[in-house]
Amino acid sequence: MSAVGSIFPCRADMVSTKAPRFAAALDAFFVWFYRTFPVSATFIGVHEHDHRLPDFSDQGLGDTLAALTGLQGVLRRLPEEPLTAGERLDRALVEGALEIFRWEAGSGHFALGNPCVYTGEAVFGVIALLLRPFAPLNVRVAAAVERMMAIPPFLAQGRANVRTAPSPWIERAIRECDGAHALFERGVEIFIHDEGVTDPAFRQAAAAAAAAFREFHSYLSTDLASNATGDYACGSEALDLLIRRGHCLEMNAAAVLALGREHMAIAESRLRAEASMLGSTDWRAALHGLSDLHPPAREYYRRFREVWEGAHAAAEAHELVTWRDYPIRFVPQPTWAREAAPHLYFLFYRAPAAFDRIPVVDYLVPPVELDMPPDEQLRRLRATNDGVIKLNHVIHHGGLGHHLQNWNAYQQTASRLGRIAAVDCASRIALFCGGTMAEGWACYATDLTDEIGFLTPLERLSQAHTRLRMAARAIVDVQLHTRTWTVDEAAQFYHEAAGLAPDGARAEAVKNSMFPGTALMYLVGDDLIHRLRAEMQARPGFTLRRFHDRLLSYGSVPIALIASEMRAGESF
Repeated sequence: MSAVGSIFPCRADMVSTKAPRFAAALDAFFVWFYRTFPVSATFIGVHEHDHRLPDFSDQGLGDTLAALTGLQGVLRRLPEEPLTAGERLDRALVEGALEIFRWEAGSGHFALGNPCVYTGEAVFGVIALLLRPFAPLNVRVAAAVERMMAIPPFLAQGRANVRTAPSPWIERAIRECDGAHALFERGVEIFIHDEGVTDPAFRQAAAAAAAAFREFHSYLSTDLASNATGDYACGSEALDLLIRRGHCLEMNAAAVLALGREHMAIAESRLRAEASMLGSTDWRAALHGLSDLHPPAREYYRRFREVWEGAHAAAEAHELVTWRDYPIRFVPQPTWAREAAPHLYFLFYRAPAAFDRIPVVDYLVPPVELDMPPDEQLRRLRATNDGVIKLNHVIHHGGLGHHLQNWNAYQQTASRLGRIAAVDCASRIALFCGGTMAEGWACYATDLTDEIGFLTPLERLSQAHTRLRMAARAIVDVQLHTRTWTVDEAAQFYHEAAGLAPDGARAEAVKNSMFPGTALMYLVGDDLIHRLRAEMQARPGFTLRRFHDRLLSYGSVPIALIASEMRAGESF
């Protein structure tokens, strides 16, 4: 398949380099990355591999290790060349990424021990082709047919490679199989009807995929379940590798843990104060009041746009940032995905592909339909209440937070890795190094709207609770992966100390166990931005808009590296 070009020209692509050997090494890295992770490539907007799934056979895994060795050798042997600021960042990021990929290749958290790697890549390899109209329907359907036909041998690789796994990961993989069944057995039929698909091979390939998932489900619930373990910690050495080479931090896991505990105490104090201002002595009870404040069903979808426009106007009035014209529309989740989505990593806001020509981004709103039973309609409205719409869907994701940061990553950055790092892929973002910026900025963005008075008293309480959960995530990340807590103990902590509902607490703990070093990036990124802002305020020409514009212009690059670059500048 031919690649679809980009509507967002990247500065790094438009300027000549005085470091041709490094540029060639970086080109080689991207060729390897897109070939090795074809589903991620589709989400990023590189479409040469849309027909493929990853190769985790013995040969494929051996080729990956050989390629990593070769790429690392090329980087070590590079001559001295004058690097631009973007190239300096990319040199540090690609070296760290290769170290992390080498660790992942031998870790039980990924292809050699995690069944969710197989369920996630298989199902989202197809969803990635159906979700966005980046190419004509017949082109996407043809690629989806090939990917669905590749699912049986791919899941067979999973059975061969994953002979033991932690029980929570097996349970999650089984749920993802349930989601895959719903998609390939019923969702595909809805897609065929709604989109007018005429290729008979599409339905046949879906049937083959469904059968393969039924077989994998059987393997998970019998053979693998009988060999379940409780070993999900990556260990202190690996966690420090992720912190040091992925997030580029000078702190270790113990320092992250201390930071989490410090911020948790601050958040608890603020929660008590905010609840007291609302006339309550129990912040948990006070938070329940948010559910009562929701739009009527007939106004539900319109409320998202209204809140977005209000947030936009508030940011402009307070000159927080240059708000870019990056059209987004809030639309109901597609009908073909609705049964499958609750079982999968199906995001409402999925970072737009960096290279696709799609003029308007669809934000997939949780559906509330007028023909739903009244009790179900009310349950959904209470779950997606005004506070959730404002804080989560609009500010954190669809507006000032992720969406604006993604525009800057695609349009402004001189870092080639920083352009794609935070694109949402099958189970996580494309490159680990994008995390502190992507999540740190989105959390900081909600802090900003609190600062300017855009939140109601109840929403301020909810934001204080968000900061408590953010601190709790950092604590759990370290405690899980240094073998201090079990998943059950982490879930209990989330429930008792952070106020999460039992099911949500369990799901969060399981996700944290699967992706070490990831949960801490919310707190660390947010904290680093606040610290950098406080430091930069004394610089000549500082304004919030200039500071935020400069920060965002680096793209999805670790905040620690951005801070070093910004400190080296003299003024704004």
